[in-house]
Amino acid sequence: MTTPNSSALSTAQSPALSLSEIAERLQGYDPQALSARHVNDFLAQLVQPVREQETVALMQAHGRILAQDVVSPISVPPHDNSAMDGYALRGAELLSDRPTPFKVVGTAFAGAAWQGNMNAGECVRIMTGAIMPAGLDTVAPQELVKVDGDTVHIPPGLLQAGDNRRLLGEDLMAGQPALRAGTRLAPAACGLLASLGLPSVRVWRRPKVAYFSTGDEILSLGEAPREGSVYDSNRYTVAGMVQALGCELIDMGVVRDEPAALEQAFVDAAAQADAIITSGGVSVGEADHTKAMMKKLGDVAFWRIAMRPGRPMAVGRIQRSKRSAVLFGLPGNPVAVMVTFAAFVRPALQQLMGWQAPPLPLLKAQSTEALRKKPGRTEYQRGVVSTNAAGQLQVSITGNQGSGVLSSMVQANGLIVLGHAQGNVAVGDEVDVMMFDGHL
Repeated sequence: MTTPNSSALSTAQSPALSLSEIAERLQGYDPQALSARHVNDFLAQLVQPVREQETVALMQAHGRILAQDVVSPISVPPHDNSAMDGYALRGAELLSDRPTPFKVVGTAFAGAAWQGNMNAGECVRIMTGAIMPAGLDTVAPQELVKVDGDTVHIPPGLLQAGDNRRLLGEDLMAGQPALRAGTRLAPAACGLLASLGLPSVRVWRRPKVAYFSTGDEILSLGEAPREGSVYDSNRYTVAGMVQALGCELIDMGVVRDEPAALEQAFVDAAAQADAIITSGGVSVGEADHTKAMMKKLGDVAFWRIAMRPGRPMAVGRIQRSKRSAVLFGLPGNPVAVMVTFAAFVRPALQQLMGWQAPPLPLLKAQSTEALRKKPGRTEYQRGVVSTNAAGQLQVSITGNQGSGVLSSMVQANGLIVLGHAQGNVAVGDEVDVMMFDGHL
């Protein structure tokens, strides 16, 4: 099989739709008042998954996305075996009204089949994982029986025929699909592949995501503070979220609000990346050059999303050197960056990765306080979910919900999602919560 960097296979993709063609397909599309649902519907049609495959060793496959179905080459387990240490016997010989004595005639160890012969009323001492001797179908746990010399007494009613036996192929049968293409290889999936004896696996290439912050007021770490400036936190939150997903980050630092610098940054990013993420410079009425450069270089739409925080956002596609990079222009405020990433960019990048990921489930929790909410927009409030004395989930907001209060994201363990049509929330009302799962 090929090594990770040797040969890559490409598969055909359907032609990409222009932004205007996508917009025509969406009923009720309004770029000046776009609902959160419409944003995700739009991005689902905009993003084209990476279609280059590579082979990686299983030990390096964690977090990768399967490019092909995996069909089990063997049955797991490959034979009937004992689920515990005990005594293997014929279940049909158990007595229902009194203890059943069995004579122990040997010991079956894991790793080799027991070769002895069995008569009625006899059993075999057996270890966990050992092959069940021919004709035996039940295991009595050693801690629940009485042993007298070479005789074992099984209490009545303790067992039914077939207890404590693992059947051949009860996990997977040879020839059955073990994992489907689009599966993310979490630890359990990697262990499953190892149980099939597979040393390597075909996966999609990791998408390359370029990121840079924009704005003359942004300071890189190590620069001396100056009046009116702030240190660039977005670069580090976005880098963490992109890498936690399993994408390859191209860190392009801070780009000043100068046309030539911005143009070069976009061109360089599009030439090497599958996606470009920026923060800042997409608000209505911005005086900087970011929006103008996006328009010049790509097919880009500028949205005012009916949400809080994170109203302004730009999306589109930039084509350079025969590469097409999808563009996400996020707002500049730190919390708005993280919320728009969680709500929109993350599912879009999962699609880019080829990851057939279900939407994050929303949990129900009782609000411990009244929340003000205007219908007509989706709100994402930072919350702390806990369990009350009755064992029910409850959620409290983290205090100041300003879009620049990044410390509130550290305190929170989830986002309270107040839907587009939802109004005020009273104490005790149930609300939806999007729990953080290590990606935020």
